[in-house]
Amino acid sequence: MKDSKSLDRRSFLTRASVGGAAAAAGSVLAAPAIAQEAADKVTWRLASSFPKSLDTIFGGADELSQRLAEATDGRFTIQVFSAGEIVPALDAINATTEGTVECSHSVGYYNWGKDPAFACGADLPFTFSARSKAAYNYHGGGIEIYNEFLKEYNLVGYPGGNTGTQMGGWYRKEVNTLDDMKGLKLRIAGLAGRVMERLGVVPQQIGGGDIYPALERGTIDAAEFVGPYDDAKLGFQKVAPYYYYPGFWEGGPTVHFFVNQDAWNALSDADKSLFRTASQAVDQNMLAEYDMKNPTALKELVGSGAQLRSFSEEILNAAYAASQEVYAELSEENAAFKKMYEAMQAYRDDWYLYQQTAEYTFDTFMMIKQRNGDLAPQG
Repeated sequence: MKDSKSLDRRSFLTRASVGGAAAAAGSVLAAPAIAQEAADKVTWRLASSFPKSLDTIFGGADELSQRLAEATDGRFTIQVFSAGEIVPALDAINATTEGTVECSHSVGYYNWGKDPAFACGADLPFTFSARSKAAYNYHGGGIEIYNEFLKEYNLVGYPGGNTGTQMGGWYRKEVNTLDDMKGLKLRIAGLAGRVMERLGVVPQQIGGGDIYPALERGTIDAAEFVGPYDDAKLGFQKVAPYYYYPGFWEGGPTVHFFVNQDAWNALSDADKSLFRTASQAVDQNMLAEYDMKNPTALKELVGSGAQLRSFSEEILNAAYAASQEVYAELSEENAAFKKMYEAMQAYRDDWYLYQQTAEYTFDTFMMIKQRNGDLAPQG
């Protein structure tokens, strides 16, 4: 028979071992929480190039901010400022380069005047649709080659939205031939404006809020903006009823999150990965939102007086030829532009070859069914 002291000693050792194991387990379980608390907080400001009234395109920045805050329990926060709150809309990218803000939500072609190569990351006339642009960006090296260029301007960029193919704009009178385009004062700027100049158009750079009064007074003859959902907010059909399509200068315009290089380098690898993931989610979600909203908006516009018209083959062919001339000139002048444009060309040909098979045939068949009323609910 064992004495009571031996039993007490053994039970004490057993309890100590269990307690020690529990304490050890507790310290292991607590480690992630301690690491999380120790991680540096990230507090950024973002300058958007868009007004809050354009809730879908402006909303991309709010969505990025929300996703990052939720994923990090509020450790990574971005305060979003609309166009004009910190800097004017067209200066958002420059403010990011200079470090005035850590990031911006903008379109590369807004910086066309600083360097034409900025437009390559956004869109070039007669290049990609939104779907093919996403394929090129994420799997064709588009993001990487654009970031090689952006280094020159102390920037890192990731896609943060797409509107899909835009409309060709609002016109006070019909434009059926090239002669109708000559002398036309069209609100359009950047590379697209340079292309349209070859057709005799007089490009005008006007802020979004000033378009309607300029059309109403006749200061300009036409204006391109975005697409049905955004255009419907501005009431253009009241003063320029002819609504043309397609906006061949923006087949798949990519909006970017531009980040100051120093701010980007200060992030942990985990935060960089999270930022890229959240950006890609915003990129795809914006397109889906426009695809949902534009059909209803277009029907409402037509119901309130908009006259839908397609650009003639004559105008489209002339614009295409003009764009090729501009690309040749820019490729001679700007090595970065040449490199990115040639990278796009390599994939573009294959994309439109492939599109002639399953996608095009299926879509065309379904469009015929829609026109014949076969898609309407039966009953």
